[in-house]
Amino acid sequence: MLLRACVRGGLVSLALISPAVAQSDTPAQAAIRAALTQWMADFNAGRAEKVCDLFAPDLVAQYRGQPERGYDALCDLLKRSLADRGKTYTYALAIKEILVEGDLGVVRLTWTLTVRGKDGETTSVEPGIDIFHRHADGSWKISRYIAYESP
Repeated sequence: MLLRACVRGGLVSLALISPAVAQSDTPAQAAIRAALTQWMADFNAGRAEKVCDLFAPDLVAQYRGQPERGYDALCDLLKRSLADRGKTYTYALAIKEILVEGDLGVVRLTWTLTVRGKDGETTSVEPGIDIFHRHADGSWKISRYIAYESP
């Protein structure tokens, strides 16, 4: 009995000091993580027909130094980038945190974009915040995002 109490206490302590062990995704967090991961896979594979699936029609996208973009403008930019045969674009994703309350989700993340072309390769690290909204069909889509390039 004492051994069982010690083991239980040890597990609780471990859970409190180790967030990776203590926290697992809720269904909403898992759905948002899956949506972001799928978008990355679609973008990296050049699937232009899928590249807008992550974004809501009411999207407002803000990237430091760039004009604010809505759904149509962002989708056009993404599709034109993927159609550019002189360059290849690859994104890597690092999710720092996913917070969900009701039908809203907020994700702190960093995208790392690598662009390869005839003039060489450039990489930009782009921290940001994505605000997701759960739609009537149960899908999670980005309604707002703010991003910038790290110095």
